[in-house]
Amino acid sequence: MKQYDHPPIEDFDLIAVLHALADPYRLSVVRKLAIAQPQPCAPLQGGRPKSSTSHHFMVLRKAGVVYTEIIGTTHMNRLRDAELNSRFPGLLEAVLKAVEKEPLEGCENVPR
Repeated sequence: MKQYDHPPIEDFDLIAVLHALADPYRLSVVRKLAIAQPQPCAPLQGGRPKSSTSHHFMVLRKAGVVYTEIIGTTHMNRLRDAELNSRFPGLLEAVLKAVEKEPLEGCENVPR
């Protein structure tokens, strides 16, 4: 069964994490995962094509922001919040706090 590569905590790069969080759709995914996790990709897709969704999740995975586990045909995603906080203390919390009042883009199908 295919599994994804996830970087170890010591390989987390601040620029890659900030780049991953800079995209409005990816940030919306992270915000939804911060509320309820793990979640499959489908409800987070927001009407986007699978190829686009796959790309965005790849960016989040490679930066170390999310961990994706394949269970059967379902890709379950969770934030690597503890690991991110260990490597960059307070970063994820500060980003999420800064955008908490903003509308969630691209995740319209996910219950709030």
